Amino acid sequence: MSALAAAVLAALAGLLFGSFANVVIHRVPRGESVVSPPSACPACGARIAACDNVPVLGWLLLRGRCRLCRAPIPVVYPLVELAMAALWALVAAQLWPDHPWAVPAYLALAFACLVLTVIDARTRRLPDAITKPTFVVVLALLALATVAEGEPGRLGRGLLAAGLVGGLFWAIAKARPAWVGRGDVKLVPTLALGLGWLSWSALIVGFYAAFLVGGVAGLWAMIVLRRSRKSSLPFGPSLAIGTVVGVLATGQVAAWYGHLLLGG
Repeated sequence: MSALAAAVLAALAGLLFGSFANVVIHRVPRGESVVSPPSACPACGARIAACDNVPVLGWLLLRGRCRLCRAPIPVVYPLVELAMAALWALVAAQLWPDHPWAVPAYLALAFACLVLTVIDARTRRLPDAITKPTFVVVLALLALATVAEGEPGRLGRGLLAAGLVGGLFWAIAKARPAWVGRGDVKLVPTLALGLGWLSWSALIVGFYAAFLVGGVAGLWAMIVLRRSRKSSLPFGPSLAIGTVVGVLATGQVAAWYGHLLLGG
């Protein structure tokens, strides 16, 4: 299968999983099951028909309103579905030529990154119900990819990265609790595992990008939103964005940038 074909299939699957991501985003912070009951209109409680639950298309055909009560359906729903499709397509296109067995692991990682970005931006929380299972799933899928590709050093490097970066963030959280939240500390090992499995350069690029995004977001909050320097912002979205950048910058770009940052 070509990288283009893999990207197209990943995009189609991303639309479906984007629909599920909306369920996770809505229910997990409320402590609700993501399996039952079936999706319903939050305004009137009417169950959403299967034909109306088609990703993006269902929202467009309904013109963004419930079929029964005509209450508006937030545009964030189709946007999440489109974002997941685009993200999965990019990840598959980037990794398929060199690491096809690892693609499922990074699709799972991308799913978690998008879901946690929205949840953290809304609630300033990174729920354990997502961060903990994500580590287990990504580790299991990367272990299978390691066996399939016959490169055991990759998994060892990923676990070492998870321990080192996770320990660093734990120390920062202990010394400066205002800088890093407990949810960030629990999420970081998973992100470092994924980036470290690819390369040390991807790890460096990913976390450098995360702090860069966080710094830009802080400046924007102070200049545009008039917040003080002591105001806290959720760091989960920055970590997620940085991780995606690190994954998409694998290969020559990450190697060059990592070499530049290390001063070699």
